[in-house]
Amino acid sequence: MSRIEELQQEAIELLQGLINTPSLSSEEDQTAALIKKWLEKHGVSCKQQRNNVYAINKHEDPSKPYLLLNSHHDTVLPNSGYTRDPYKAAIENGKLYGLGSNDAGGALVCLLTTFVYFYEQENMAYNLVVAATAEEETSGDYGLNSLLKTLPNIDTAIVGEPTQMHLAVAEKGLVVFDAIISGTASHAAHPNTDNPIYKIGKVIDWFQKLEFDRVSDALGPVKLTVTQIIAGEQHNAVPADVHLVIDVRVNDLYTNAEIVQILKAAPCKLMARSLRLGSSSIPMEHALVEAGIAAGRNTYGSPTLSDQSALTCDSLKLGPGDSLRSHTANEFIYVNEIKEAIPLYISILKQAL
Repeated sequence: MSRIEELQQEAIELLQGLINTPSLSSEEDQTAALIKKWLEKHGVSCKQQRNNVYAINKHEDPSKPYLLLNSHHDTVLPNSGYTRDPYKAAIENGKLYGLGSNDAGGALVCLLTTFVYFYEQENMAYNLVVAATAEEETSGDYGLNSLLKTLPNIDTAIVGEPTQMHLAVAEKGLVVFDAIISGTASHAAHPNTDNPIYKIGKVIDWFQKLEFDRVSDALGPVKLTVTQIIAGEQHNAVPADVHLVIDVRVNDLYTNAEIVQILKAAPCKLMARSLRLGSSSIPMEHALVEAGIAAGRNTYGSPTLSDQSALTCDSLKLGPGDSLRSHTANEFIYVNEIKEAIPLYISILKQAL
């Protein structure tokens, strides 16, 4: 059996172990221990910060840039549509079933085995860092965003998510706004010319007509959507205000701060929940992108959010599996997707390392 074949088998076995070990966001201590033990079994010196496990290649040279391999080991709650035990890994008809198998266990185990492949290599152009992180599904405070304060400065990153091993060369960021339309509270039986509910139409119309001029080649236009309206508690009382929630998916031509400035003109009060979920991209001429294209992979812009949003460096989203399977009942990944991903990761990295 070749070294690649050994890694393929070990990746599948590790993924089965992760599936069998519940790891909801902020409750990943058991999978963190499993990953740390697996790395140490392969001779890797690794560390742990909360539920984040990380390591740097054996022959680290601080004078060289750092390339991060990152994916997450937390999962969402299993939904009510499951007909299988979500925490029991099972291989049937070439599919490996289980919660987190596709999002993003497959990418994680492939990146871990790829790191092991390069761990003892000398004279690489980059230092290679691997990080199996927590709280990605909830954009929590103690995932990759907190670990980055501990890691060396990262120059380039590959974030493992299900992309069918195509190259997501850009990813939209996210800003969520809470809006308030103010008015005057009153009894419904009395006249009131300042009912905030009657102002909703004007505000919604403003958001619908708002246009963002900069259209990205990879990500298209900024996408703004009003997703919630909350107003009133009883039939005979006019509320003092109406609350809206606005979801803004930001392309790589705007910063989140610029989006805030643009929306200040809205005819209502607005407050952004967070500005830290920024858009991400990597130049098309980057060695990793060119190597992926040479290997027959397509490039595209991703509308879905990942831990790329925590990074400020050039980053590429790449992994086995299909995003359409994420968070679905009876989640699965094809075994062959894992087997094919590892040599592809290795081939792409060889061009950069």
